[in-house]
Amino acid sequence: MLKIGITGGIGVGKTVVCRMFELLGIPVYDSDARAKWVMKNKEALRLELQAAFGKEAYNDDGELNRSHVAGIVFNNPERLAILNNLVHPHVATDFALWAAMHSDKPYVLKEAALMYESGAWKQMDQMIAVYAPLEVRMKRLLLRDKHRTETDIKAIIDKQLQEEEKISRADHVIYNDDQQLLIPQVIKLHEQFLDQVK
Repeated sequence: MLKIGITGGIGVGKTVVCRMFELLGIPVYDSDARAKWVMKNKEALRLELQAAFGKEAYNDDGELNRSHVAGIVFNNPERLAILNNLVHPHVATDFALWAAMHSDKPYVLKEAALMYESGAWKQMDQMIAVYAPLEVRMKRLLLRDKHRTETDIKAIIDKQLQEEEKISRADHVIYNDDQQLLIPQVIKLHEQFLDQVK
């Protein structure tokens, strides 16, 4: 079974691409959703996060106090690195267990915005980068995230690895630029992966 990573910055359309692969019967691991689950449900990680960010890191109901933690890490690269170094190994373990549950499939996808930054790409056999130009991403995000301003979105984009770097490191690129059709690109890759595991 191949493990394929899929990444790209905010607003490139990773979710849409992943849904297309799911329609082809390919399981997709959503790293953001699983990280939230792991932070809530793994007692060892909860204790590590409370030690690093205070008891206030969790609400009384056991949910991560996202605003508290975000307030600490957003403009503090050292504290963000601490958060990532605590969370990413637990997510990597969770992914390995999840992938083992899908060993009957020809390949699985792991979707993560921070695939290179977290080192998660090292677990993958191949990498896909989803690409969209900055102006297209901004337009999408302003429509999708009504609570965010253009300045907010630019701040998030500036903190992510540059798209050119992601493309140069990827084995495959899917262009979601409103110029090229997505479905043929996804099907072509799907067929390539199936050929590789025959």
